[in-house]
Amino acid sequence: MQKNKATDRPIKLSQNPRWLWMGLTFFILALAVWVWMQLSAPNSNSNYPREISVAEAAAKRNTGAFILDVRQPEEWNEYHIPGATLIPLGELAARVAELPSDQEIVVVCRSGNRSAQGRDILLMAGFKQVTSMAGGLLEWRATGYPTVSGP
Repeated sequence: MQKNKATDRPIKLSQNPRWLWMGLTFFILALAVWVWMQLSAPNSNSNYPREISVAEAAAKRNTGAFILDVRQPEEWNEYHIPGATLIPLGELAARVAELPSDQEIVVVCRSGNRSAQGRDILLMAGFKQVTSMAGGLLEWRATGYPTVSGP
């Protein structure tokens, strides 16, 4: 414990501004870490899977899930899942209002990489029932699920 040299009495923490600044710094740091953790964990619904297989995606499609394709229009025109909706990944953040917030959304792409990014964009935007299809449309077609071509 520090002592006041003039009076030889202990210095109270409230009289020492260094302790106040250290406490305030610690509080701000803890708050910053908490905020960062909240923002870096977009999937607040831990019971909803972040990624599903092609077979699970097909089953969800058959029960009415919204299929969101985040590829480019030229990829879409080559082939896509019947009934899917195209919103390229680069436009997704600006177009989230076009998506149903009360329906399951399965995000798809060619191989599964962009769909994971799309899923995270939607989770950050507040969507709760969003998942990404692992393996993408390459695996969807290889498994024999239906596709259509054209715009």
